[in-house]
Amino acid sequence: MKLTPTTEKFILHWGEMGSRWGVNRTVAQIHALLYLAEEPLNAEAISETLGVARSNVSTSLKELQTWNLVKIVHTIGDRRDYFESHKDVWDIFFVIIEERKRRELDPTLTLLRDCVLEGEGDKQTSDVVKGRINDTLLFLEQITGWYEQIRKLDPNTLSKLMKLGSKIQTLLGK
Repeated sequence: MKLTPTTEKFILHWGEMGSRWGVNRTVAQIHALLYLAEEPLNAEAISETLGVARSNVSTSLKELQTWNLVKIVHTIGDRRDYFESHKDVWDIFFVIIEERKRRELDPTLTLLRDCVLEGEGDKQTSDVVKGRINDTLLFLEQITGWYEQIRKLDPNTLSKLMKLGSKIQTLLGK
């Protein structure tokens, strides 16, 4: 794949953003390349296009697969694996959110629930601290409940919801 100045700029920036989000820069760049690519790419093409070692590409593709951001596709008559990314930004958004929820929020919710239960019989921990732990639990449960509802909406409805912005307060009567 030949990179234009625009695609190169996008891929480089996606890599920068990935590193800020805690993702390896090369992993993010490969994801950006696959997102922009009009056809699935094999590891050699990715390596050549981005100027990255083939071993680094393989490792990065495995990580992207564990995040469910890329999948393997096959071409008749070609034994090589080809890779493609989701092309819909809403799909990418929800895959990333779902994975972060599973890896980060779900274990935190479990821990907070344990802390609240343990806190009931804990006389050494102050009521203020117990209250803050409980408030955190309630907040995260609300956020994850809201997410479960939002992810069921179609993209057009989600776009309309986002465009409402602060107008939603008027709709709610406040």
